[in-house]
Amino acid sequence: MINKKIIIAIDGLSGSGKSSTAKLLAKEMNYKYLDSGAMYRAVTLYIIENSIDYKNLKMLKTILDKIELEFIKDDMSGFYQIHLNNKNVEKKIRSKKVSELVSEISKISIIRKKLVQMQRTIGNKKGIVMEGRDIGTVVFPRAELKIFMKADLDIRAKRRFNEFEKLGKKISLEEVKSNLTDRDNKDSNREDSPLKVTSDSLILDTTLISLEEQIEFIKKEAKKITN
Repeated sequence: MINKKIIIAIDGLSGSGKSSTAKLLAKEMNYKYLDSGAMYRAVTLYIIENSIDYKNLKMLKTILDKIELEFIKDDMSGFYQIHLNNKNVEKKIRSKKVSELVSEISKISIIRKKLVQMQRTIGNKKGIVMEGRDIGTVVFPRAELKIFMKADLDIRAKRRFNEFEKLGKKISLEEVKSNLTDRDNKDSNREDSPLKVTSDSLILDTTLISLEEQIEFIKKEAKKITN
């Protein structure tokens, strides 16, 4: 008997491990991986590279029609990576400039509505792991499995700092910590689709557990639903 496919919605704080966990989980379950945060970062990258005045709503509506986003599996790694207008921008969207601006871009309603529409279209076939900040609340409120990930600020800052180091980005640990604090505040208090825990979400605190333990926890919960 073939197990049924479901939508696994993973929300949580920046640096809590959502991306790493979701990527490996999708790979192990043979599900498609969607990173909503990467989508907002890709739009932010486009705005930066094209010197777009993001406060000009008329201009934003025009450029949104020119943006195509797609997650394509990388043959070498086996992981899904984001492509902006047919170009792989997985590394470029992690830049300091993008990180500093993405919260401002993410709270703009017309951008959120456009990307939510894209996400729902991709996810309609199920068999996906989608992570972000409003997946279980807005994008897929009826997802069969909802996970909310969190971790202590110091741990999250160290993880993000290590990511920047691997990419060769020059930034101090204190800058990373400040950026995360600011991001938490903006994400939780924005008017449109704020970050919050739903009543049917399972809380996963990743402060003291390994990546492997995180994945096993979610797989165990998914198995209860799919079998």
